[in-house]
Amino acid sequence: MDLIDRITNAKLSRRSFILASAAATAGLSLTGCGSSLTQATADQAAGKEGKWLTAACWHNCGGRCLNKAYVVDGVVIRQKTDDTHPDSPDYPQQRACVRGRSQRQQVFGADRLKYPMKRKNWEPGGGKKELRGRDEWVRISWDEALDSIAGEIKRIKSEQGNRAFFADGGPAAKVLALYGGYVANWGTTSLGSWTYTPGPVGFSGSSGDSINDRLDMRNCDTVIMFNMNPAWSSAGNPVYHFLQVKKAGADFIAIDPFYNDSYGLLEADWIPTRPATDTALMIGVAHTLIVEDDPVKNPLIDWDFLKKYTIGFDADSMPPGTDAKDNFKDYVLGTYNGVPKNAEWASEISGVAPDRIRYLARAMNKNKKVALLYAWSAGRTQNADNLPQMAMILGAMTGHMGKSGHMCGVSCHSGAANGGDTLVSPGKNGLPNVDNPVKDSINHTEMWRAIVAGKYNFTGNKKFLKGEMKDIDIRLIYHDNNARLQSADGMTKGIEAHRQVDLVVSHGQFLTTNAKYSDFVLPVTTEWEKIGGFLTGNREMLIMYSQITEPLYEAQSDEWIARELAKRLGVDASKAFPIDAKQQFFNQIAGSTVVLADGKTVAPLVTITEEDIAQWGAQGKPQQGQISLKEFQEKGLYQIERKPDDNYGYIAFQDFCEDPEAHPRSSASGKFEFYSQVLADTVNGMGYSKIKPIPTHIPPVEGYEATFKDWQTKAKGDYPYQVINPHYLRRSHTVFDNVQWLRETWPNPVYISTQDAKEKGLADGDTVLLTSQHGKTLRTACLTDRFMPGVIGLPHGSWVDMDEKTGIDTGGADNILCGPVSTGQGVSGWNSCICSMEKFTGAALIADVQKPQRIIL
Repeated sequence: MDLIDRITNAKLSRRSFILASAAATAGLSLTGCGSSLTQATADQAAGKEGKWLTAACWHNCGGRCLNKAYVVDGVVIRQKTDDTHPDSPDYPQQRACVRGRSQRQQVFGADRLKYPMKRKNWEPGGGKKELRGRDEWVRISWDEALDSIAGEIKRIKSEQGNRAFFADGGPAAKVLALYGGYVANWGTTSLGSWTYTPGPVGFSGSSGDSINDRLDMRNCDTVIMFNMNPAWSSAGNPVYHFLQVKKAGADFIAIDPFYNDSYGLLEADWIPTRPATDTALMIGVAHTLIVEDDPVKNPLIDWDFLKKYTIGFDADSMPPGTDAKDNFKDYVLGTYNGVPKNAEWASEISGVAPDRIRYLARAMNKNKKVALLYAWSAGRTQNADNLPQMAMILGAMTGHMGKSGHMCGVSCHSGAANGGDTLVSPGKNGLPNVDNPVKDSINHTEMWRAIVAGKYNFTGNKKFLKGEMKDIDIRLIYHDNNARLQSADGMTKGIEAHRQVDLVVSHGQFLTTNAKYSDFVLPVTTEWEKIGGFLTGNREMLIMYSQITEPLYEAQSDEWIARELAKRLGVDASKAFPIDAKQQFFNQIAGSTVVLADGKTVAPLVTITEEDIAQWGAQGKPQQGQISLKEFQEKGLYQIERKPDDNYGYIAFQDFCEDPEAHPRSSASGKFEFYSQVLADTVNGMGYSKIKPIPTHIPPVEGYEATFKDWQTKAKGDYPYQVINPHYLRRSHTVFDNVQWLRETWPNPVYISTQDAKEKGLADGDTVLLTSQHGKTLRTACLTDRFMPGVIGLPHGSWVDMDEKTGIDTGGADNILCGPVSTGQGVSGWNSCICSMEKFTGAALIADVQKPQRIIL
């Protein structure tokens, strides 16, 4: 009996999700099952015997927590989170957030793509391309879909060659690589300028090795947080860890345009600052440190640290062959250009009052135990290539590196509030790498523009090579493993690009933005429908999840699709996928490792017996580990128990500070470089924009200065507001945006300061039109004093919902406002965006939860 029959016979609909405490009747439709509507009650469900299984919560937030599903006949009745051990600050449970707890609405959603679909007006060569995004859909068979796609791929190759294929790099892209190659794409994505800059200057862009571990952070006197909000972006334990730091006595200071939930919870002293001005603000802080420091009466600067571990601070520490006048200190003091970069100078740009800038500098006093913590968000701005270097400089000037209670680095994503090497890791799946013979790779900030214009600047695939203009003629866009159209810069230009090529194919679980603007949509399984896998989050744990349900409708895995496509293209798929999914999973289990209690020894994690190997029907050898395979599967979690003074503690940069000769940094000098010629030469050679070897404030193309038509008179221009895109609890990036529970709970407004709203005559609940140089979008206003005036908060990741008649997006998609602007190292500058704002005169928006779901039968 198949799953659909079981659901019907059990009087449970696919959309019937009953909370553990529910007592009311849940009557929901069974979409696509060909049966009459049924009713199900909590009592009926409770009478069925089921089993708790570890379910994947696989989306790219900073948490990746433990998610348990109670399964009755393949249907998830309830969910819960970590109860594998008692909760404590030292040994915390891995608790799921609202996104993970709504996962069943995603997997069993009525809007799941059920069958392969073809755009009605598609024909070989594209057909009516302009109808992509608004055409009707026609159900087809897998054979028809794959035959048609393979036929077009063959035609395009014969006419244009492999450089006409554009793909993302998933399983299907591996087949294209075996077929002769494809044009790839690359970007700085979440990290922004933290992608490349840290390496040449000797710093780090990762939480793993730039901050101390969570237990040591409790030794801090002051924690200074730059643009962080783990309560939303890294739901799970990070904020809980920060609470322990607060309970231990630390004060918190927050530098951000948005006084967010994390700061509120920690009672942080808020210093509002404008987006994309952090480098200028920090330079102003450095000026205060320099002019106010007195080694005896007011010791702010750690001069011993500067002399021993850095180069380029002053004329005496400049690297050989450089002009001594180009040092950082003289630039800050304005020694040679007559412009001191003091608190007043920084205030005009950043919006932070001069006395607050001086207060911030004094709070970094070298004799206090201070944590300088940075999120990646400020690096997701145009012309921010020196920002990580400047962040490092503040830590080096005050000596807050390499010792207990002192730290300076990235605290973001899964490593927020907890630095250090990973202690528990999965093994490799055993699949080989597949070389892509085509070396073209287009940066995200220009890929849509390149497809439309036929030219792009080649700098390698995250190789940061010297720029080289190349012609390109893309005829196929193949999306097989991400939300590239929705989540990359310049979505308006992206839609234009998708309507230009001959063929667009998307794998998907829903009618996402990628799928909506495609010719063929291929339904793929979720992680709940696969044999199982691993999730890595914070350094102390590893989650092993199991299959929860059989594949729904006609959904297939990405790998199955790739294999079938390979057959039709005459490609040997075994070169990419020599083993099946079960063997891949088993390889990961067998290869899993854990660091033992001595903090040094790396040992196998899982005990595997001959019986296990026989039961799995896999290839492998018995081994002795720390947990049996059966227990690991049942618990779904292996977590190392922490306690003060254990051997798992981590102090960032300690090895370098203790012996810089034996443990040099990654820079050319082996030290922290205030002056980095390698950084400047590399970024400048790429050809997007110019920087100097020392940090300077470079106004973003669409930053604060660009909101004025005349900077000197401060006359505002056509786009007077800055827009930032906070991560939002309704989504993990773009994933979950279609989940009705989350839509109802988190309505996705646009956040507007009460001062700006008053000036524009806006009230709570008004429909607001936001207009940039690149597009227009509508959102409902939420007035607040938690955003500084002049800054608008448009949450990241909402799915575009374009009104084709007006050209206005009604979905609140942030990347409709962001343009394809290329600067520096190819940074996606989402938080450097400017717009106008006005009350919309058309029909008011309805709530997202009231919109019809994107259901294709």
